[in-house]
Amino acid sequence: MIHEIDFSKGILALAPLAGFTDLPFRSVVKKFGADITFSEMISANALRYGSEKTFKMITKSPLETPYIVQIAGSDLVSIKEAVLALNDIEGIDGIDLNCGCPVPKIISQEAGSSLLLNLPHMQKIIETIKTHSNKRYTSAKVRLGFATKIPEEIAQACESAGVDFMSMHGRTRAGAYKAEVDYQAIARARASVKIPLIANGDITSYEKALHVKELTGCNSLMIGRGAVGNPWIFYQIKNELVHVEKTKILEIVLEHYDAMVDFYGEKGIAIFRKHLHTYSKGFREASEFRDKINRIEDGTLMREAIENFFAQ
Repeated sequence: MIHEIDFSKGILALAPLAGFTDLPFRSVVKKFGADITFSEMISANALRYGSEKTFKMITKSPLETPYIVQIAGSDLVSIKEAVLALNDIEGIDGIDLNCGCPVPKIISQEAGSSLLLNLPHMQKIIETIKTHSNKRYTSAKVRLGFATKIPEEIAQACESAGVDFMSMHGRTRAGAYKAEVDYQAIARARASVKIPLIANGDITSYEKALHVKELTGCNSLMIGRGAVGNPWIFYQIKNELVHVEKTKILEIVLEHYDAMVDFYGEKGIAIFRKHLHTYSKGFREASEFRDKINRIEDGTLMREAIENFFAQ
């Protein structure tokens, strides 16, 4: 079954974030307001060679439609083999090429944001995905450039290569996550192409979402790090709320906790601590709460501690 994405009304997307946007997190934001979700970044090589861990990372929640798998790589043979492996998996609606990851390990493989240094090769990779994929969508996630801002060139290269839509993070690779996001550069990219362009970068609140839409001219937004410790941002934007009720925050935190335990088993209790550390920021007695949950091993006791703390 094909799941169409209606860009005419503007969509909210969860960006791929290594170590955070696993199935439990994606299922929660999908339930509370995200329109589309992306897998964590997946190595094309790992897919090509059938890594069991990688295929578990691709597993999606029944809630996740449309669902896009993001791949990273540079070698055309690996990309083709990865696409063919994904073709056999039901429930994936698109394949996204990572052209933005700034991590040195990925750069050294000439993947991620290093593709922005060689746009003809980036285009060949996109064309390879498009040619061999049996999925509805082919897309790319990019930055403004590697060291120099060339947003129009990048957007036009993606469009020429055949992407159905793209997302753009408003920094260069050199800007990492510290430089100020250049929303005007995203606006220039959007104006230079006919395909839908999703704006990404430092969207941390409902007010900021409105501001980014206005500055970029994009009616679709992608949120990544702004959702870590704050997954209710999708609920906020969807429902046009400046503040989120504490009861809703508790509901979302419990939903996430239950999904983690369901997916990871007992290990999920320990993994969830990092989320509770960020969720509790700004609450009274947060440091005492963090200290307490660091010592809880029992799933029922952990759930009770969450209920008592977030209901305060």
